[in-house]
Amino acid sequence: MNTSTPRVFIAATRQNDGKTTTSLGLIAALQRHFPRVGYIKPVGQRFVEIEEQKIDEDSVLMDSVYHLNCPLGDMSPIAVEPDFTRKYLMAANNETLVRKIQKAFDRVAWEKDFVLCEGSGHAGVGSVFDLSNAQVAKILGAKVILVSQGGIGKPIDEVALNQALFQKEGVEIIGVILNKVLESKVEYIADFARRGLKRRGLELLGVLPYEQTLSNPSMDLIREELRAEPLNAAPTLHALVGDVVVGAMSAQNAMKFFKPGVLLITPGDRDDIVLTACTAIDAQSKEKMAGIVLTGGLRPPESILKIIRTMPIPVLLAQADSYQVASRVHNLTVKTRPSDSEKISLIRDIVAKNVNLKKILQAI
Repeated sequence: MNTSTPRVFIAATRQNDGKTTTSLGLIAALQRHFPRVGYIKPVGQRFVEIEEQKIDEDSVLMDSVYHLNCPLGDMSPIAVEPDFTRKYLMAANNETLVRKIQKAFDRVAWEKDFVLCEGSGHAGVGSVFDLSNAQVAKILGAKVILVSQGGIGKPIDEVALNQALFQKEGVEIIGVILNKVLESKVEYIADFARRGLKRRGLELLGVLPYEQTLSNPSMDLIREELRAEPLNAAPTLHALVGDVVVGAMSAQNAMKFFKPGVLLITPGDRDDIVLTACTAIDAQSKEKMAGIVLTGGLRPPESILKIIRTMPIPVLLAQADSYQVASRVHNLTVKTRPSDSEKISLIRDIVAKNVNLKKILQAI
């Protein structure tokens, strides 16, 4: 396997701590120093099918944003399907999987100046089929950057747990990046986290401030999560949802909630609220509601549908009731998508300003 191309492995203390956000920003920063950067996510758990290949969503994102000129199948060599673990436990084929990762890395690293490797969850994820993040980092011969959520005590405790497993595999952690830290507490957290990490022999490589925009889902993501039917062809399906309101009041009282970034959830038979929203929305204004989800599978009559088709915001029809829809939207894991240009630009800026790339390159 290629051992000469510089590489780094991005891991986290938990799932959804910000590995992909960090990776997305780091690739942009690395490209200022290395003209040709490659990317690989050796073990992926969330995937899409492209040309009969199962490709991890994060690999698709990196390829779409940066056009890395890496074979897409090699950027995502192992996709953990629902029955993957069961099959492995019945007939372990670890050597085959290891060779698959190594060969994929060789192809991704071909004619590249640097390769960024992204893990999947915490250090132990994948242990059940002998490919934990710690084991994969060892296979790739990569040093590790750990990403954890903001704070002092909890993240350092979690870093210690993950550090133990990486150390067991003989993998070096070069430092830690804290994510989602309130802007007002960045300096305070950085000071004490640096002290705490130093006691464990680790560097603080950066503190990323919390940005609400990055946690806001798009209407398209909500449509996908709810498997909802679009009732119109509004051009703003990528609008971000900043607030959610359940329309369980009179149309007159609902009007005060028709604000920019609001998602209105209301039963499909509330024609009064739909009509009020239609008249209240200024089609020419850039500051509109994010959209409306009609619930209960209650399709409005054709007279109302004609009006909905003229609305400048997306209106979706979901089968679930209003409570279920609101709960699913609230619990939605927001992942950055290739179409989220505003978020991607923001991520690049945040990482460039708040991560010490010089320290990373020196450690590698």
